[in-house]
Amino acid sequence: MYKTIIVLTMSFVWLSASASELTQEFKNPSFSGSGYSTHVLSIEQLQFQRKQEIKDKAEAEARRLEREAGQETIAKFLNNVESRIYANISKNLVDSMFEENGANSGTATIEGATISWVKDTTADTITVTITEEDGTVTTLTTPLTGFGF
Repeated sequence: MYKTIIVLTMSFVWLSASASELTQEFKNPSFSGSGYSTHVLSIEQLQFQRKQEIKDKAEAEARRLEREAGQETIAKFLNNVESRIYANISKNLVDSMFEENGANSGTATIEGATISWVKDTTADTITVTITEEDGTVTTLTTPLTGFGF
């Protein structure tokens, strides 16, 4: 009986040992080559997303700093002064345009833009031409009469 058990055990060991050949395969596509292009694309995608995230954070931080700088008291003061200066310049320009015995034309240069105006008493109009630094021209024509104020 012991012989039978030994023979049966030996036959099972022999069958399982001769069942298949052992092979080593790498799971990482960088080593095996299987699925390598997908692997490379995934790595590129991750790198791109990380760079984009860093860029977006830097832009957001720059916008935050700019907003904070605009909220400082001195920035508010300077904006207010600048607005009042431009309002005063435009008031003087308009007053000289509509003055009855004033000049019939004038020119002013503000921050690189040239503003010129011509009063045409025969057509009862004032034509204002604004030429910006890049050459863009804007023309406004205003009647001298007919407002009813």
